[in-house]
Amino acid sequence: MWSTAHARRFVYLFHRWSGIGFCLLMLLWLVSGVVMLFIGYPKLLPQERLQALPVLEVPGCCVPAEVALAHSRAPAQLQELTLTRIGGQPRYRLREGDGTLRLVDAGTGRLLPPADEAVALAGARAFLPGAPARLLGQVEDDRWTHGRALDAHRPLYQVQMDDAQATLLYVSSATGEVVLDAPQAQRYWNFVGAWLHWLYLLRDGSHDPVWTWLLIILSAAGTLSVVAGACTGLWRWRFQGRYKSGRRTPYRSLPMRWHHVAGLSFGLILILWMFSGLMSMNPLGIFSAAHGRPDLAAYRQGTAGSMQATLTTNEALALLRDAGFATSELEWKVLAASPYLLARSASGDSRLIVRSDQIWTVQERWPDAQLITAAASLRPAAIVSVEILHDYDAYYYERQEASMYAGNARRLPVIKLVFADPGKTCVYLDPRSGDLVQSVDGAQRAGRWLFNFLHSWDLPSWLRAGVARETTLILLSLGGLLIAASGIFLAVKRLLLATQQARQRR
Repeated sequence: MWSTAHARRFVYLFHRWSGIGFCLLMLLWLVSGVVMLFIGYPKLLPQERLQALPVLEVPGCCVPAEVALAHSRAPAQLQELTLTRIGGQPRYRLREGDGTLRLVDAGTGRLLPPADEAVALAGARAFLPGAPARLLGQVEDDRWTHGRALDAHRPLYQVQMDDAQATLLYVSSATGEVVLDAPQAQRYWNFVGAWLHWLYLLRDGSHDPVWTWLLIILSAAGTLSVVAGACTGLWRWRFQGRYKSGRRTPYRSLPMRWHHVAGLSFGLILILWMFSGLMSMNPLGIFSAAHGRPDLAAYRQGTAGSMQATLTTNEALALLRDAGFATSELEWKVLAASPYLLARSASGDSRLIVRSDQIWTVQERWPDAQLITAAASLRPAAIVSVEILHDYDAYYYERQEASMYAGNARRLPVIKLVFADPGKTCVYLDPRSGDLVQSVDGAQRAGRWLFNFLHSWDLPSWLRAGVARETTLILLSLGGLLIAASGIFLAVKRLLLATQQARQRR
């Protein structure tokens, strides 16, 4: 019969032998986690992309958007129509319903072929003017380009820039625009940072279920190993009385005492980090939206291809110029069946061109009431609360540049709506763009606490603490490193002893 003594013996042995491998893995995760506080995985941030765009010329910049739309395979399903500059030249970028990208010369209205080497080099030089560029070739995927957001741009051109940061640029073969920049220092730090933390050396492409399940299994087993170690440490600690040695720990050797005491002191935080690391993989999709995502098609009631504006591109740019706005990018959008244009500047500021009473005007934001009325169609349930946020809350907040979420624009103010659906879905609308920038239901809220909070300590108030938060995380990581390092020492010692005993039995 399985007794308490047998159960404890099993826990002891499981921790002893599983810890041999997992202490090394935890050491790698802790070291790389500290690096990730300051150095993020290479990505092209929205502000970096916009800063590289010159102002669109007025007048006579471009042919009307309808000319570009004529090249779409299915305008009614078009996801995006944007006027931007690529390689220094004005281009219409079309994202089809299936996600594929097409490029139209905004000067002539001609459909452009996929980018060749010359176009890729031009795009790189326009992104970093004055820096010599050297084409390295094409890659489908490499250690810095696992993100799924890059799938529509693959294969990618690699261009090495001879600037002060020795930046490696990745250029879209579909459009010729820079989609990722990786300075040399960031690449080197990532070998002991995010690339090591996520075990990207074992990942094959942006879609790799084997890698996904490997991380899930390793994280789950590591969590169990740490929990077993915590149980062992508690069982062997004398809370009342002492051992014959006069200590509360039974271990006589210094490494064992360090491991025991460090485990009791920092074991809980290590358990939480291991468990939240497991949750980061969203095992079995437990944190995916349980009742479907908000209905953006009902919110928009049209696409840039199906709802054409009665305003030419040059007229729109002239309106923005007269309003004192330096436009670097222009996007055609629809809200509640009404077409409008969203303009962005190189500084990241934005303006809307909206039609009212048959007159097109430039404005900074949508009226709150108009957005809230349109938002009622996002979910098949009533809106139970409306709030205008002028500060961040626990679900809508900005992260530092090193974070994997740094590319998510989180501007203020924002309109927060809560629906009376089963998941109590909460959506956030940006009045400056009319976009739904975030939505969370019950399952996603659970994921926010079990992964993001436990793993990153990212409450807005804690993020504002800056150095204090980072110092605390580093000190706790050092405690975890003491557990892992002493465990590795003990594991090596045990393995050497086991090897010696095996030789003697021969």
